[in-house]
Amino acid sequence: MNHMLKASVLGGLASLSLAFGASAADWRGWNIHVEGYPNTVAMDKFAELLTEKTDGEISLQMFHGGTLGSQPDAIEQVRLGGLQIGNFNLGPIGPIAAEANVVSLPFIFKDVPHMFRVLDGEAGEMIAKGMAAEGLVPLAWYDAGARSFYNGAKPINTPEDVQGMKVRVMNNDLYSGMIAQLGGNPSPMAFAEVYQALKTGVVDGAENNWPSYESTGHFEVAGYYSLSQHLIIPECVCINADVYNGLSDDMKAAVKEAAAESAELQRQLWAEREAASREKVEAAGVVVNEIADKAPFQEAMAPVYEDYLAKNPDLRPLVELIQATE
Repeated sequence: MNHMLKASVLGGLASLSLAFGASAADWRGWNIHVEGYPNTVAMDKFAELLTEKTDGEISLQMFHGGTLGSQPDAIEQVRLGGLQIGNFNLGPIGPIAAEANVVSLPFIFKDVPHMFRVLDGEAGEMIAKGMAAEGLVPLAWYDAGARSFYNGAKPINTPEDVQGMKVRVMNNDLYSGMIAQLGGNPSPMAFAEVYQALKTGVVDGAENNWPSYESTGHFEVAGYYSLSQHLIIPECVCINADVYNGLSDDMKAAVKEAAAESAELQRQLWAEREAASREKVEAAGVVVNEIADKAPFQEAMAPVYEDYLAKNPDLRPLVELIQATE
């Protein structure tokens, strides 16, 4: 199906869904996270604030824990209008909206504060515009932390420390290319298999954020955590584009204000959760090292970026804008 025909079909389905589905005053929202997780608490707060700031004209019923389907399915449902709201990671949105895929480039962000500065500026507007063109309007950005390397043998301080190392990565060519350019051997595998693979030596290391490293017990079998922060992929609170565009200016402002306040809460809760996870693993004896100079890692990514931009030349200005943001 060509792009124009697909867009036409999606638009027609969205109109039908809006005509026969939930009204603007009765929204449903999707979230993959469990009760008590920072995003879940924040999305419940978003629902509460929506009702408050719209004087009861809009209500949002949240469905947590992925109960309404997988993340890819839910993304499509929000695009089509079957669901009005979703809390999504930008990773799986990347294949749908090319502008969103740039956040999956390794070392594109210097750190989490840099990521938020980018998203709050012109580059964030370009990403939001690309997503909106595919039916998803981002209302606010949530923190999903930074992914760093961990292994059982030694700290990682330079690209040379990765040479020859078998490293588990998510199944994405960008991530495999990152490990290969550092001289390692990328080993894509399901997340559920990583603990045993680390324990038995099928892989030497892996990479993830603090809460994932701690909650899965990976720290028990990979006691060196090196703060590379090579992937910083945010999450969004997204709304169906037709639903959003159908709101009055006052209602749009109220919805965005509610989302922004929920993001403040989520970021605070995420920081607390990260700190608690780090404290737990350090108490268990994990060796944590800051990487003093990330520049050699970033320089090693040049072939990954050039390959990516050769396939996506229209995105070069966006990539360069992100890199130029202080």
